[in-house]
Amino acid sequence: MSDPALAEFSNKVTEMMPTIMREFYKHESSGLEKIKITLPQLIVLNILAREGELRMTDLANYINVSTAAITGIVDRLVRDGYVARLGVRGDRRIIKVRATAKGGKTAKSAVEHQRKMVEKLFGVLSQAERDEYLRILTIIRDRLKGERGG
Repeated sequence: MSDPALAEFSNKVTEMMPTIMREFYKHESSGLEKIKITLPQLIVLNILAREGELRMTDLANYINVSTAAITGIVDRLVRDGYVARLGVRGDRRIIKVRATAKGGKTAKSAVEHQRKMVEKLFGVLSQAERDEYLRILTIIRDRLKGERGG
């Protein structure tokens, strides 16, 4: 049985999301232009700065892209000195990647830019509204993690 209120909510969210995402990425990319890095590259760099070394296949799985896609992203990050590839002794098939000092510094700077952007965007809300938003996001995150078993 269909829930009309849920359907209406879904329609409104679906209508708003493209505009919200476009504006969010417009603000987000304004900081990326200075460091000449794309959003997918930044996502990979942030993961590596946070997680340390990862195998290419694990990194691809982490952001749900093909190994070919992650190879292209990592190739550009290696070329620009943000990431280093590491071989695994005893198994040439396994390639690990890690952020370089330049990559770690860039990731840290980007996270600070993101933090400031979130403060700017959410500064228009009251503390109670921000608390409620965070409460709802936490529920959604936890349920999504539960669906994928981790």
